[in-house]
Amino acid sequence: MSRIEGPVYVAGHRGMVGSAIVRRLRALGCEQIVTATHAELDLTDQAQVRSFFGDHRIGHVVLAAAKVGGIHANNTYPAEFIYENLMMECNVVHAAHTAGVQHLLFLGSSCIYPRMAAQPMREDALLTGTLEATNEPYAIAKIAGIKLCESYNRQYGRDYRSVMPTNLYGPGDNYHPENSHVIPALLRRFHEAVQQGADEVVIWGSGTPMREFLHVDDMAAASVFVMQLDDDTYRAHTHPMLSHINVGTGVDCTIRELAENIARVTGFNGRLTWDTSKPDGTPRKLMDVSRLAALGWRASIGLEDGLRDAYRWFLEHGAAARL
Repeated sequence: MSRIEGPVYVAGHRGMVGSAIVRRLRALGCEQIVTATHAELDLTDQAQVRSFFGDHRIGHVVLAAAKVGGIHANNTYPAEFIYENLMMECNVVHAAHTAGVQHLLFLGSSCIYPRMAAQPMREDALLTGTLEATNEPYAIAKIAGIKLCESYNRQYGRDYRSVMPTNLYGPGDNYHPENSHVIPALLRRFHEAVQQGADEVVIWGSGTPMREFLHVDDMAAASVFVMQLDDDTYRAHTHPMLSHINVGTGVDCTIRELAENIARVTGFNGRLTWDTSKPDGTPRKLMDVSRLAALGWRASIGLEDGLRDAYRWFLEHGAAARL
């Protein structure tokens, strides 16, 4: 593989994104992949992380580990979301630097942008306005991760890059009834409605917010693409203090349209009811992906095809879907 030399440590390899990146790396012929489960390595423990980097020869790091969740989880556990994500980022980035690792890829989130950012959201919208309140602690942690990477690049000449995915879904997702994101939550709800013969599915919010969704295999492909970019190409399209790259499809839909799509995929023929007492979150979140397109990459998996793939995985791996 071009540019990726030596063992690659994928932090968070059991998660949806991390496991997809491992699959992508292996498909491209990368055999030297270093992983560790949470039981083997607590990324919030600085001493453990420092020891891990000392014990392993690592050429690249992919920091895909994170505490993640939907609106309910973010609202319920704000302290854990900011603390655990900050600790993981700080420990891994600093340990990579002190161990002499030159290349690192940090995975962030589209929630780093202001709640009312102009649409589609460009990279330079960062730090220009107030964040969405429901996930502000998580967003602050992810912004800190970007700036952490940029600071080590500026001071020490490291090559630590950041990619900001839009809303992700696909194989390996979390289908917990309260702590999952919108697509797995709806796939599960519609599936159960079909199984129970229900004639109605109740959905949070008004259905009017617009969201962009990216299949996790596309995210993995984009991540490895950015990792492989030569230095001159990467620097020509970024700035030392505005270095992150949006990853998305550049296309969005309303939550109502998403729900109707999921109803088709799962075979639900009943009515949709909207619980407007529940929060909608940000009115619209669409990524400007022109920077990544200029570098030569575009998403290839359409939403309905991606939903069918995600639903197949759910049906085949129900016991592993954190139900």
